[in-house]
Amino acid sequence: MSPATPGGRDLPDPPDQHADAPDGAPLALPAAVAPQLRELRRRAGLTLEAAAQAAGLSPAHLSRLETGRRQPSLPMLLALARTYGTAVSELLGEHTEGRQAVVRATAMEPTAAGGWTYWQAGGPGRGMQALRVHVPYGSQGDIVRVHPGEEWLYVLTGRLRLRLGDSTHLLDPGDSAHFDSLTPHRIAAVDQDGAGLLFVHTLMQSPLGALCLGDARPGGA
Repeated sequence: MSPATPGGRDLPDPPDQHADAPDGAPLALPAAVAPQLRELRRRAGLTLEAAAQAAGLSPAHLSRLETGRRQPSLPMLLALARTYGTAVSELLGEHTEGRQAVVRATAMEPTAAGGWTYWQAGGPGRGMQALRVHVPYGSQGDIVRVHPGEEWLYVLTGRLRLRLGDSTHLLDPGDSAHFDSLTPHRIAAVDQDGAGLLFVHTLMQSPLGALCLGDARPGGA
């Protein structure tokens, strides 16, 4: 369908002449998300132009999101959710009734992957994943990762060496980092006892192997 005018009449999609999208890698979303974006905009009583301006997009770009010809990044979804006064889960067409918002410590089962240990700290089916992580000393510290998305981490215990591109950062407990995952990055524990982290990433529904671990080849992406 074409974007609607204030009078309800549909017009052809305008050409995309703007490099206007917020930073962030596109997400692979179900086909039902595009019409859901349009439905929520119309429910909010916003024209294509008004919604695009409020979300920091061009009308052309928003039109392509609503017709499924472009995939939104997580920052775009967050901006549109704020514009429509809703949650990202509703933009994704999810039904959240009965879904628990609280994850109890007793329900967090440890999972080992590549020498690291993970505990799921967030609920399933969300637009981002939250994990508690233990990084052992010397485990895969020479592996560089590059993948779409964003990552945020917070050091709970121990010290962490974070390599981002050509820069190296030593993080102490209480320090945090937030970076684009397309920046080559490498994470390693500095102390013999390893490091404990809180870790959030935007790779929706990703297995642990798609995070900072992947395969065990040095330099593997």
